[in-house]
Amino acid sequence: MKDLLLAAVLVLSSVNAHAQSQQPYSGMQSRPLKALSEAQIADLRAGRGKTLALAAELNGYPGPVHIIELADALALTPEQRTRMHGLYQAMKAEAVPLGEQLIARESELDRAFASRNVTQPILTVATAQIGQTQAALRATHLRYHLLTVEVLTTDQMQTYARLRGYAAAPDQRHDPAMHDSGR
Repeated sequence: MKDLLLAAVLVLSSVNAHAQSQQPYSGMQSRPLKALSEAQIADLRAGRGKTLALAAELNGYPGPVHIIELADALALTPEQRTRMHGLYQAMKAEAVPLGEQLIARESELDRAFASRNVTQPILTVATAQIGQTQAALRATHLRYHLLTVEVLTTDQMQTYARLRGYAAAPDQRHDPAMHDSGR
């Protein structure tokens, strides 16, 4: 009996998994903006980069937000704290308008499809504008990771990597010591 019950559960699980794989976007059709989730829209409006700066973050270039979060553990000086907050505010001042622009451009594309008025020229222009906005937003976040490194000492960079679970790799592509001016 146990074997029969186990077989039934496995079959039902398999059928359920197959049904879900056939409808991966089910429910998304009711989203106000089809290409972006509510969480993505909230992140864009708040200037959060999420995964936009992973190339920097995971290669030893921390961003200002995470440095601010770890300020005590990194023993930031008052000057470093002030600079980090300044970098964060400047980054946000650039990222928020770009996020709003991206939302607006995605909305335009969504409306063109919803109204059945999309044409190849409209599609080409809309996706090019979306791509340019995404590139500008990503470059903004990455640039502030570059600027953050200039404020930190070698020890702080190593501590950051350890605290974030990255443990400084011996083959780092940059030399944080070149930014260490005796701080």
